[in-house]
Amino acid sequence: MMEKIERMMSPALPLVFIAFLALFPLSVSASVEDVTQALRRDYPKLNFQQVTPGPIDGVYQVVADQSEIVYYVPATGYLLMGEFWTRDAQNLTQQAKADLMTEKAGLFPLDKAVVIGKGPHQVIEVVDPDCPYCREGSAFFAGRNDVTRYIFLFPLNIHEKAEAKAAYILSSPEPEIAYEEVMGGAFDTQPLPEFKDNGLLKEHQRVGRQLGIHGTPKYWVNGRFVAGSSLKLIEQMLGGKKN
Repeated sequence: MMEKIERMMSPALPLVFIAFLALFPLSVSASVEDVTQALRRDYPKLNFQQVTPGPIDGVYQVVADQSEIVYYVPATGYLLMGEFWTRDAQNLTQQAKADLMTEKAGLFPLDKAVVIGKGPHQVIEVVDPDCPYCREGSAFFAGRNDVTRYIFLFPLNIHEKAEAKAAYILSSPEPEIAYEEVMGGAFDTQPLPEFKDNGLLKEHQRVGRQLGIHGTPKYWVNGRFVAGSSLKLIEQMLGGKKN
């Protein structure tokens, strides 16, 4: 988390300046526009897209780097990292992130996806070909006939062969077959067949970066975002097991 925040923001304000802000705080009833201006002044290098009232008075929720949530206290100039929980164990920060990602479902160019299936449920998948959790998800969906899958490839740097495998899938004349082969491990111990890269992987990677995706797998089930390999939750959302 710290590495992500350091990537998004400038160094902390000098203590003298923070003390000055404390003497002349913004009112807890300040407008979002005023708070946004104060945030730009306090953290001019912070890459943020949205400011909204936070879970408690005087704290504002900030969407930074497309998908991260941090909190800003204009009365002091402090930027806070962490999660807000309620007494009944609801993680408000996690829910806010899920809501943010759910809103992005309509931004995927589905005509550029690998499409598998013709079922009534729409599932958008963002996966890395060498991610073990992505492969678990792929096997899960392959066992269902009630989904139409729109798959976007987003190979991670930690998997050195993933980018070549993703390019192979997207450049194949039958990408859905190539996808199943790769996710089934067909080329884990043998080289990929020769192929001519059609450049579609760069488009998939651009979409992923634009939407603030940093890890895999990511799923949108009938428009609702599901983080990570939450296959039991996805099964419930699809109406239970399918034989």
